[in-house]
Amino acid sequence: MRICVFLSAADLDERYTGPARDFAERLGKGGHTLVWGGSDVGLMKVLADGVQDSGGRLVGVSVGFLSDKARPDTDEMVVAADLAERKKLLLAKADAVVVMVGGTGTLDEATEILELKKHGHTAKPIVLLNTAGFYDGLKQQFRRMEDEGFLPLPLADLVHFSDEPAEALAYLDSAIHA
Repeated sequence: MRICVFLSAADLDERYTGPARDFAERLGKGGHTLVWGGSDVGLMKVLADGVQDSGGRLVGVSVGFLSDKARPDTDEMVVAADLAERKKLLLAKADAVVVMVGGTGTLDEATEILELKKHGHTAKPIVLLNTAGFYDGLKQQFRRMEDEGFLPLPLADLVHFSDEPAEALAYLDSAIHA
């Protein structure tokens, strides 16, 4: 499976890096490919190191103004002209999407893929990996959107929330092979 992961490039503490390493190791040992923003810093580096060290492949999609932070030892690296092109390429190269902890860039990427799925422009499974309860507030907001009629399809058809890396990967395996 080619799994696109949206996540932070910030240096974060162990409550976020530990689960990221766990997910990365499972991804790599499963023979999967990580499709990610291509950065060799922060949580992006933690994830890429774990996938590569565990035997997985790396497909990076950087963007011109961040290319100086791009990981040099990937199986494939593409440099997009801008953030919009980067998101298109990330999604085109993936079978599934996982949203890990992150800031505004991660949230932008997540909402774009969710909007595409809402409108039927992708059927790729999407998991929000809710590490250390990071997305509890967003989950509550999505439930409110569903309850008050803002979503044209059930929330469960749009996104799957997972608290643990193993469960996230198991969900993707079952969704892809269904």
